[in-house]
Amino acid sequence: MKRKDMLTPVPKSKFLRVQCPECGNEQTVFSSVASVVKCTICGKELALPTGGKSKLLSDKVKEIA
Repeated sequence: MKRKDMLTPVPKSKFLRVQCPECGNEQTVFSSVASVVKCTICGKELALPTGGKSKLLSDKVKEIA
């Protein structure tokens, strides 16, 4: 591995596409949320902050690079 490649930081967080368990709405959230994320349609909580990676309360559909 080249020295140049070793010094390049790689982010550990990603954007996630999640689906609301109540209304089925799909929404994009960050993997490390700083505040409670609610569904824009019905208001159900989708993700909670934990100080690191967020706690998902909904189904993750896919990771967005």
